[in-house]
Order: sequence, then C-alpha cells, then structure tokens
Amino acid sequence: MMLKKLLTVAAAATAAAVSFGAAAQDYPGDKVVTIVVPFAAGGPTDRVARDLAEALRKPLGASSIVIDNAAGAGSTIGNAKVARAKPDGYTLLLTHVGMATTPVLYRKLSYDYKSDFEYLGMVNDVPMTLIGKPDLPANNFQELRQWIDKSGGKVNLGNAGIGSASHLCGLLFQSALKAEMTTVPYKGTAPAIADLIGGQIDLLCDQTTNTTGQIEAKKVKAYGVASLQRLTTPALKDIPTLDEQGLKSFQVTIWHGLYAPKGTPPAVTKKINDALKAALKDPEFIKKQEGLGAVVVTDKRVEPAEHKKFVESEVARFGPVIKAAGVYAD
Repeated sequence: MMLKKLLTVAAAATAAAVSFGAAAQDYPGDKVVTIVVPFAAGGPTDRVARDLAEALRKPLGASSIVIDNAAGAGSTIGNAKVARAKPDGYTLLLTHVGMATTPVLYRKLSYDYKSDFEYLGMVNDVPMTLIGKPDLPANNFQELRQWIDKSGGKVNLGNAGIGSASHLCGLLFQSALKAEMTTVPYKGTAPAIADLIGGQIDLLCDQTTNTTGQIEAKKVKAYGVASLQRLTTPALKDIPTLDEQGLKSFQVTIWHGLYAPKGTPPAVTKKINDALKAALKDPEFIKKQEGLGAVVVTDKRVEPAEHKKFVESEVARFGPVIKAAGVYAD
C-alpha cells in the first residue's frame, strides 16, 4: 500500500514537471500578455510600462502585450488585482517604489508583498530632484539650508499626495535635515508643480520625469538631485547631487520592477526574466528611458532573488520614516 502511494506521488510530481515544462515551451504562444499598471494612463509609470512592453514583446515571443491601467488607492488596487490573477504568466505587474511603501502606508492590505508575488526583476531607477519656487531667495543648496533654518518651520513643502514619490522624498528630506515643514498634499504632480511655479508653495521633491522640463525652461529653481552620482541628462548634468552638497548618502530613486502572481511556474518566470534582461539591453528602450531621466538597471537587481532582497531593504528604509511621521494612507 505504501509503495503504491509513493508511486502515485512520484507520478503526480512527474506529471507536474512535464506540465510546467510544456507551459514554458508553449508560453506565451498566441495569447495576449497583460501588464497591469496600478496608476493612470499618461503618468511616469505608465510610460515606463508601455516602453517596456514594446521592448519585451520580441524577446518574449509574444504576439501582443497590452497595458491595463488599474489605478486607485495608491497602487493597491492594481497590485491586488495581480496578486489574485491566475498564475500562468499572462498577467504581470509593473509598479514602482510603492511595492515597498504601501506595506507601511496601508495598515490593512488584501495582499502580502512578500508572499503573493513572484519577483521578476528590476527595470529602472528614476532619480528625484529638489526644486523650489522661482522667486525663492536661496540660489543654491547651502543658501537653501540657511533659509530653511531661519524660517522657523514656515516652509511649505508640496507633494503629489499621501504615499506618492514626492511625499516619501519630502519625508526623508525633512528627516535628513532634522527640520519640520508644512506638508501640502495635492491630487497629483501637475497641480503641485503649477502651484510651485505660481509661488503658492516653496519646495517640491519629485522625479526627473516630472521636473526636467520645468528645470530646463527655468520655471523653477533646482537645488540638487537625490542620487549619489550626477545625472547625464543634458538639462540636469550640471546640477550637483545633494550628497556632494553635504546631505551625505541622501538617495531617493523611484525604481520600477516587474512581478507575476505567486505560483507562476518557475520555467515561465525564467522565460520572462530572460526576456526582461534582453529588453533592458535594447538601445531604443535605453534611449527612451534616458529621455525620461531614468537609468536602466544593469546590476544584480535584474535577478529575481536580488530584486526581492532590494525591495525588502527599501521597506526597512522607508518604514521608520513613515511611522515617525504618523501619516497613513488608510
């Protein structure tokens, strides 16, 4: 009886292995692959996803890759949608640093960032820029620090909403300076930048995809980039890093990563990861990302295990700052 049971288990395991192998061999076939973007169409993450879909299609062998914008609730609606999707490789998730911040910003989530996803690899890093209103008296970062010190907490620091990239950068900036500012949340980056240009707020920390054009047109003052190396984008290459200006090790990038539902067959996830690595070397994709002020990932974070390890380190980094601020999204 025991031998029969063991043979049954072995047969089932063999069948599963054959099934997984067949799934990888047939994947994706003529079926449509959907990349869920948990943000609205036209935004920075949506643009990254559409560029990636185009670069990914050929190495993946997909007949079509479409974008599904499942926006709302700070990316948690789209994330949950993929967490609940069939784990067959046909529904993927492209999201940003929110994968690491929502577990802290939201005290109740319908998914677990560690156990409900297969990590497929990082895509890019988008550095942040610290910008100010055009008539701010400070002309460089050192003068800005002095101006903030003398303000007595009367500095208006805008952001694109609770949990946004600019909100997180602003929290880290205040923590690094040990200064309290009046946080002014907006419903998106566009109105925040409009009010910055109009002088209704003093400062904003936002990603290069949103600020490069304003900096180039000299509609705002640029005080530094939140990366450890200067950027190569023509409009930003002469702007010093905040690190070199005395805010040591200050680095905030809005990275993007690719995910699949937990339980997606290993052979399928490997095929997607291989295709992702090829896409990240595509000259046209690299050119488009550089145009957004983004840096395509070439380090070990393109590997699934390193990708997950990095996200966990980001949760550990942002968690204490968010908790100290006591501002949650739910």
